[in-house]
Amino acid sequence: MIGVQRHAGRWVAIFAAAFCIAALLLPFVGPFGLSLDRVRARQEPDWSILVHLRVTRTLLGLFAGGALALAGTLFQAILRDALATPYTLGISAGASLGAVVAIWLGWQQFAGVPAIWLAALAGAGIVLALVVGAAVQQRRVSSFSLLLSGLAANSVCSASIIVVFGLVSTTQSFSISRWLIGSVDSVDYAALGSFVAVVALAAAIVMRQAKAWNLMAVDPSWAATRGASVTRLTMSGYGAGSLLTAATVALTGPIGFVGLVVPHLIRTRIGADHRVLMPCAFLGGGVLLAGCDAVGRILIAPSEIPAGAVMAILGGPYLIWVLRQRSAA
Repeated sequence: MIGVQRHAGRWVAIFAAAFCIAALLLPFVGPFGLSLDRVRARQEPDWSILVHLRVTRTLLGLFAGGALALAGTLFQAILRDALATPYTLGISAGASLGAVVAIWLGWQQFAGVPAIWLAALAGAGIVLALVVGAAVQQRRVSSFSLLLSGLAANSVCSASIIVVFGLVSTTQSFSISRWLIGSVDSVDYAALGSFVAVVALAAAIVMRQAKAWNLMAVDPSWAATRGASVTRLTMSGYGAGSLLTAATVALTGPIGFVGLVVPHLIRTRIGADHRVLMPCAFLGGGVLLAGCDAVGRILIAPSEIPAGAVMAILGGPYLIWVLRQRSAA
């Protein structure tokens, strides 16, 4: 037992070290090099570029990737499907629709907050309420009904985005296309702090119930015989996962594959114990997304490739490989 705990702790320590190293090194990666001596002396423009642009961008990538990977791990446990993602249950589509509507209507800011962020959160909240309302029957909810409701919401929101896209101007269509690809951009420290606080709160709630997710990943009926409240777990998991996804999509747009690739890779390496899998997925997802953003900054410098596009280039072939492995098995 002690050996197992040491083995688990070793993996968490490795991923935590990678997370910290990425936070320290990736801000120095970019189309233009930064002088460490000038940064230490706080000389411009190196100091401002590092502190106000690259540090916030790197931290956003780390926590956004962590949030998406953790949400993917959670939804895979709830739905008992290794191919489930943070976007399976419609939250991302609702957030995307809200952001697209804000761009179409030309909304800029509300109370000093970018209207796109608020509209994305509002869209995600509406979809969350509709999906839960449709899935709950006699004060009970099943993962199957959540899945069907989420797929329906996905379809409606995606179709609505296409309709809006046909109504916008050329400039707006470019903005919408860019946003829908998903990217990690610099944000102010106030927005970053709020985002990190939300992610930390939701992550803490999810990870505290890691033993329960182990039961749910096997079978809800079996989890119920072990004393778990299946309906409460399903609702709290869906709510926490939706919060992680909505908050991330509001700031970065819908970046795909992080919530699929990271949990699957880590699960095949260290096992399916969510007490280890969840913290490792959070840390590993952050490193992956921040790394993809750094690669996108330098690959065709001085132009940039959005992190969502880099992630899709990596994640698409991986998904095909996973499907081939499953069919072979």
